[in-house]
Amino acid sequence: MAKVLVVAEIKQGVLKSSTAELLSKAKSIGAEAAVVAIGSNIEPLISELVNAGSDTQYIADDPGLELFSAAPYAACVVEAARQSNADLIWFGFSESSKATAPRVAAQLDVACASEITDVAINNGNFEVVRPAITNKVLQKVKINTDKLVAVVRAGAFEADESVSGTENVVKLDPPAQDIKAVIKELLSDASGEIDLADADIVVSVGRGARNEDGIALVRELADDLNAGFGSSRAMVDAGFMPHNKQVGQTGKIVSPTLYIAVGISGAIQHLAGMSGSKVVMAINKDPEAPIFNVADYGIVGDLFEIVPILREEIKKVGA
Repeated sequence: MAKVLVVAEIKQGVLKSSTAELLSKAKSIGAEAAVVAIGSNIEPLISELVNAGSDTQYIADDPGLELFSAAPYAACVVEAARQSNADLIWFGFSESSKATAPRVAAQLDVACASEITDVAINNGNFEVVRPAITNKVLQKVKINTDKLVAVVRAGAFEADESVSGTENVVKLDPPAQDIKAVIKELLSDASGEIDLADADIVVSVGRGARNEDGIALVRELADDLNAGFGSSRAMVDAGFMPHNKQVGQTGKIVSPTLYIAVGISGAIQHLAGMSGSKVVMAINKDPEAPIFNVADYGIVGDLFEIVPILREEIKKVGA
């Protein structure tokens, strides 16, 4: 039986949904599921880790781990991997995961795969599926090492609410501090807007909004829905939107329940960032826009006419 170690994703004391998704996938392939949680004051999350499907919980809880730093975080994952004798070490999709996973793989001297969307065990060998060439093809990759570190693409797996675990807590000693790099301060977006990676609904604005007035109109729609507010690359390149709002191949990968593309034509680079969305709605005045090829619901029309109507209907539903 394969053994999977899931690296819990914790942000500001909150366990992210990707942890349950990865643990559910581990159980679905018949693997033993363990989890490693790293941070400060995270022991209160143990019950959530159990309910998410883990049977062993490796806890690295120390004030020195409050701020993310790749080297000490990787050391904790490596120690948990060795104690659990894990065959598969899975990270959820995040900037910190992409920084930590290669370090873990190097220290364990095993393969590392990024953005996988599926995994299988055939005749004792691991095979993973991952998109390539901006989602034009899917690669099936055979792993030639006996263990694998992988970063799982956002939304690739679904959490199974029927899955449960067993409490078996193993406390890890805090790692030595990284003397080569010291985190002094963590700066974050002070706008107060919802993080795109966490949003259940994402509204993104594209070139069709034309200017700041158009962007403000679409932003109001996002506010009405309590949604994350994203952008196409065109609006970032034009200087209207910051890069941290860009959805796409060179921006953020999102997988919300509902993705609303407003005035976005649907270039393949943008589609690569939102293809994991459960439901896609598109608003564009060009009936031939590529975005309609992936949309579940499409409205052909001028966003300056459509968005105010949508906002009125949303307000009626809310009332």
